[in-house]
Amino acid sequence: MGSRRDLRGFLELLEQRGQLRRITAPVDPDLELSAIADRVLGCGGPALLFENVIGSSMPVAVNLMGTVERVLWSMGMERAEELEQLGERLALLQQPRPPKGAQEALRFGSVLLDLLKAKPDLDLLPPCHQQVFRGEQVNLDALPLLRPWPGDAGRIVTLGLVITKDPETGTPNVGVYRLQQQSINTMTVHWLSVRGGARHLRKAAELGRPLEIAVAIGVHPLLVMAAATPIPVQLSEWLFAGLYAGEGVRLAKCKTVNLEVPSHSEMVLEGTITPGEVLPDGPFGDHMGFYGGVEDSPVVRIQCVTQRRDPIYFTTFSGRPPKEDAMLAIALNRIYTPILRQQIPEIVDFFLPMEGLSYKLAVIAIDKAYPGQARRAAMAFWSALPQFTYTKFVVVVDKSINIRDPRQVIWAISALVDPQRDLMVVENTPFDSLDFASEQLGLGGRLAIDATTKVGPERNHPWGEPLARPAELDARLDQRWAELGLADVGQQDPDPALFGYALEQVLQRLATGPRR
Repeated sequence: MGSRRDLRGFLELLEQRGQLRRITAPVDPDLELSAIADRVLGCGGPALLFENVIGSSMPVAVNLMGTVERVLWSMGMERAEELEQLGERLALLQQPRPPKGAQEALRFGSVLLDLLKAKPDLDLLPPCHQQVFRGEQVNLDALPLLRPWPGDAGRIVTLGLVITKDPETGTPNVGVYRLQQQSINTMTVHWLSVRGGARHLRKAAELGRPLEIAVAIGVHPLLVMAAATPIPVQLSEWLFAGLYAGEGVRLAKCKTVNLEVPSHSEMVLEGTITPGEVLPDGPFGDHMGFYGGVEDSPVVRIQCVTQRRDPIYFTTFSGRPPKEDAMLAIALNRIYTPILRQQIPEIVDFFLPMEGLSYKLAVIAIDKAYPGQARRAAMAFWSALPQFTYTKFVVVVDKSINIRDPRQVIWAISALVDPQRDLMVVENTPFDSLDFASEQLGLGGRLAIDATTKVGPERNHPWGEPLARPAELDARLDQRWAELGLADVGQQDPDPALFGYALEQVLQRLATGPRR
């Protein structure tokens, strides 16, 4: 990755584009900093760099990915459509079949070429080793860790790349997991049992040895995107990140553990986990909008901290949307679309609304050709990619519906659904334990809603003719619009508040401050 591909380069880009605000007033990382960032994020405001954080000499960068536009910039893109082009290339890598025809073979060849370019490189004098603190010098209290919510159990790291290796094969895993500070040199790591890090720890336990771990903090946001993409490609995350970036990630060997980390990291925590050593972790506010539970989680003993000179601490926090993780999810949604289309060809588009927590509710548009197809598409969606395992509601609509317009989706549900015919409930399926709505934690039901136009045996009586005007009438009106004195009307999308939607008013209220 080139010299601009570091956190500082991205902050410079944001500043040039008027999307970074420097805060010089003193701010407390306990509750206050996240409350300020949350209010700015809620009204679509800029990224923030807190330069005067109480209790630490390090500035804190937050809200860097607080809009979809900034997520695109982090990936070197300007338009959301480019994400789908990236998804198409990833879909080629995933297909279990040989290319069909010469054109697809050429595209496949170009992706393999990209893979070669994406190979990571080692830096011998990495910036992240400019300062090294070992053993007794390790002091996690010196880091400006946030405590975002009043009921949170402690200070947390949220945007660190957590790096472990498979103890048998040596294959690295890079994930974004939450870590809670437990003492001056220990933390607990919170990962789901299905994640790579947890898998590596189980293997280390079987072999009776500790698991080495490194946490890279303050990397370019593109690497966070790559680590947060749970796409089942048998690639190392570094190669995957290189594909995202269009060039190899520059890595550095750690000082005290046999792991590689991005050489441009602002700081790196190196340590080990002894299998079976756990401490209570939590509660913390999570993306569902509630506090999670307390869980015994693996203890990470930090034996070395390396960092750049004058490091910048890069972080975020969870909670009800909108939050930064929701913005990442909107971008990932675009990347998944071509991969999903490859597996379920009738899917024209799909959308995971932020208000549906970016994965709990999906709206799918299909090109419907036969009865029962909506149910088939919903079942296929749930099993297409691992991250859709926990999607609770799937609404299936016709391809003529704009799935990103809630007014059209609500119309389709209201006009085309008979609850006794078009609802399909699947009971007792695996669920995430953060979903408190489930009767039993970890087990819950799913609902598919068939809001498509009914065809063949799906309908037993004639259906009304849909309202439509002749195309030539619309074309004629387009030409006469200025003559009618209406040239200034209809030039932009109407304010949703005109139709009773309160979203805009809510955001304005957030921008002007809370009214209790």
